Amino acid sequence: MSGPESSAVADAGAVVAGDWHEWLARRREEFETALSAHLATLKVTMGSHSRLPDAVLYSLNVGGKRLRPILVLESCRVCGGTSAAAMPAAIAIELVHTFSLIHDDLPAMDDDDLRRGQPANHKAFGEALAILAGDYLVTHAFTLLASESFDPQVAPKLINALGSATQWMIEGQAADIESEGRPPQQELVQYIHRHKTAALLEACCRLGALSAGASGDTISAVARYGRHLGLAFQIADDLLDDHGSESLVGKRLGKDGAASKQTYPAAFGVEESGVQARREVEAALQVLDAFGSRADRLRDLVRYVIQRDR
Repeated sequence: MSGPESSAVADAGAVVAGDWHEWLARRREEFETALSAHLATLKVTMGSHSRLPDAVLYSLNVGGKRLRPILVLESCRVCGGTSAAAMPAAIAIELVHTFSLIHDDLPAMDDDDLRRGQPANHKAFGEALAILAGDYLVTHAFTLLASESFDPQVAPKLINALGSATQWMIEGQAADIESEGRPPQQELVQYIHRHKTAALLEACCRLGALSAGASGDTISAVARYGRHLGLAFQIADDLLDDHGSESLVGKRLGKDGAASKQTYPAAFGVEESGVQARREVEAALQVLDAFGSRADRLRDLVRYVIQRDR
């Protein structure tokens, strides 16, 4: 980040840059390899009577940080599981996340022409196919969790965790849209972002822990970490929209203020938003105390999300 929001959150803790970024790149490559293999199979099953397969693959292949699937994989590892055990859940969470981005970009929603520096799905394929691509992705995510990849006793828990988070995300998006143009309200901002952003990141941690066969207390602990991570992420995102670089972020910035959206800077101010970001980071780190050194990458991750510039 740059500007006033940088000083507001800079003392939240430093990431060991070289080692962390190398680790993140390896985890992203691991996920991309698995996702590509899954998509190659998926395209064969979708048929060729429309451009729907192209629209689905387009948004998944545009790239991105892949923080959500990496969080699933790392949560699983911290809870004693393996990447292989959690990979289907990691793919499922990325499918849901991509569905939300496609629909968010639509003219009836946030009306964005760019996503990650590329034309948004509806600009490349038209609104109808973009809607259908999002619909396909979210339904396929649950089909994947219900497949033979998981123990029959675990699959319903995974489906419930992802389903509940998806519902919350949609509820948050609805509140976000309906509240445009209203004076900033602190309670409403917190409601929107607890639902719209934090719920899905909390679900990442739940999915990882469930994939590892973790106990109830362990699942609850990593879920609390994910909730605090999600809120820190959203505060940082709001600050980026206010002061970030469009060339780095890859989409139009300043649109939240122009639309009088409910954001942390609008409701709390830049400096207080930084205070809240630090508070969420500290709460997330405190949850991880019980996991010792094996949770170091999760510690790095929560610091990374508020220091990122895109």
